[in-house]
Amino acid sequence: MASGKYFDELSVGDTFETGGITVTESAIVDFALTYDPQPFHVNKVAATESIFGGIIASGFQTIALTFRLFRDTGVLTGTNLGGHGMDEVRWLAPVFPGDTLHARVTVEELTPSRSKPDRGVVRFRYQTYNQNDVEVLSVKMDHVMARKK
Repeated sequence: MASGKYFDELSVGDTFETGGITVTESAIVDFALTYDPQPFHVNKVAATESIFGGIIASGFQTIALTFRLFRDTGVLTGTNLGGHGMDEVRWLAPVFPGDTLHARVTVEELTPSRSKPDRGVVRFRYQTYNQNDVEVLSVKMDHVMARKK
């Protein structure tokens, strides 16, 4: 049984705030070694000499963490049927070890399916902030969401 929000229960402008997660250096390096092994993600010396001045999280890790934070709100539980994609991905500031991220997710568009009346597409704008309220990520994601029966 679904406990999340159905397509029909959402309105343009609805905003959801997530909890936070603190990003550790080991989590950054572990993720990067598998998915994005660039020197400023995995090598302390090289990262110190980079434009960032130290190890930073992969932008892809920031997206994944942001989605997880939103998923943990319960809004998508049992009602999210998948995704159609992302647009306007912007990595606005680096994420350093010790940063605590939280997100604000806003409904931007609601498009009922014309061919499948049991669902619709919700365009969410995800905005991720660090502990100083500096926006580090902005991305729009389209979710296919179930409609109430």
